[in-house]
Amino acid sequence: MGKITGFLEFRRKKAPREPVADRLQHWKEFEPGLSEHDIMEQGARCMDCGIPFCHLGCPLGNIIPDWNDFVYRDRWELAALRLHQTNNFPEITGRVCPAPCEEACVLNINKEPVTIKQIERQIADRALLEENGWYAPRPAAKRTGKTVAVIGSGPAGLACAQQLARAGHAVVVFERDDRIGGLLRYGIPNFKMEKHLIDERMRQMEGEGVKFRPGVNVGTNYGIERLRKEFDAVVLSCGATQARDLPIEGRDLKGVHFAMEFLTQQNRVNEGDTVPNQLLAQGKHVIILGGGDTGSDCLGTSNRHGAKSVHQFELLPAPPEERTPDMPWPYWPMIMRTSSSQEEGVERDFSINTKRLVGDAEGNVKELHGIRLTWKLDNKGQRRMEEVPGSEFVLKADLVLLAMGFVGPEKSLPEKFGVAMNDRGTVNVDASYMTSVPGVFSCGDMRRGQSLVVWAIWEGREAARGVDAYLMGHSDLGTSPMASPLVLPAI
Repeated sequence: MGKITGFLEFRRKKAPREPVADRLQHWKEFEPGLSEHDIMEQGARCMDCGIPFCHLGCPLGNIIPDWNDFVYRDRWELAALRLHQTNNFPEITGRVCPAPCEEACVLNINKEPVTIKQIERQIADRALLEENGWYAPRPAAKRTGKTVAVIGSGPAGLACAQQLARAGHAVVVFERDDRIGGLLRYGIPNFKMEKHLIDERMRQMEGEGVKFRPGVNVGTNYGIERLRKEFDAVVLSCGATQARDLPIEGRDLKGVHFAMEFLTQQNRVNEGDTVPNQLLAQGKHVIILGGGDTGSDCLGTSNRHGAKSVHQFELLPAPPEERTPDMPWPYWPMIMRTSSSQEEGVERDFSINTKRLVGDAEGNVKELHGIRLTWKLDNKGQRRMEEVPGSEFVLKADLVLLAMGFVGPEKSLPEKFGVAMNDRGTVNVDASYMTSVPGVFSCGDMRRGQSLVVWAIWEGREAARGVDAYLMGHSDLGTSPMASPLVLPAI
């Protein structure tokens, strides 16, 4: 794979970014990518390692060495075909996936890993070019006469829908929001992923027979009984949208909001909508509670609004800078990472517990009262937090954003379908992704809990195979060219 001595000849190179001062003036993506010469050199770094552990790191099982080699050899169409064999939406994963494949790269044992994510993104972007025609719809040669309803249009639902359409089934995707895409559309800021990418995939899927029904809230304005009569199978892929709350004094003050309220409103504005009384960080002291990706998205949005100051607090202690013995290669290491939004300016702190929020006479939040923590192991080896005496502090706060993750799916729709839930609060399924109700399947975060976009796509593909087998008695999805968005010719 690649050039035999490429990893010795070429250093890892990251894509350039616009200067912070420039990119804070707009909402577009700010990484133009590497030159063709440079990205081909990065593909050449993929060594003939014998056992490609990048496959272990990638939940989708992407055939990474193959498309790295094709890029190095300037065979871009074959690279795109191979990439699409396992991944329905590489233009999305190439932007927002944290790249566990790179952590598992054999080069990462003692050198810098191959820039797998950047190569993936540039393959997908080249495939998107209209003149290449590589995104032309690939409708099934034969229709089965079976109908499937997919509820929820995030990455799991869309991947499931595309796979089922290519198996010949008539698929309708229902989405309660006014646009298709779920958190891809309204959760991820445009500066990380522009939304024309979703629209272009929708056009491809429509050409393959998928129908989209936004603005339909199944169970509310579209009855469950009607749905079960009209469709031979149903897939629940509504995500894990129930946000983790913070039950402390002052939670109900004005100016305290879940992260998704804040992010969704800005994404709607970027779509051209008018949002009355939009939550804005302009001129405000903003405090973000949560150190993960959602918190970083709030941070980048706040800085683009023109916040006066932004603090981002994490309850857990700061992770180490490098791998430790309990985080060996090739497993994903919990190490210190700095997002592009954090590069843009933030006061970031760890081991911070918010005790209460204090407001003014009109009920607006004005202060956050916190305390520092120390973390110790108890006699059972469990990590426990203890407050540090005398470490109390008070910060100005005009806007407090809760970005502490999600606790699971909303319960109303599973209850209406009568499907069993497990003790984690997610939908319970069997090996074929079917729930306790025959003909009703579930996948993605609704089944798995909050996770990565690559896991969502994998779950959607696996659920599609389960649905296909249920409808037809067997399934070739995942084992035949029909499973792949594009058919790879003989090489």
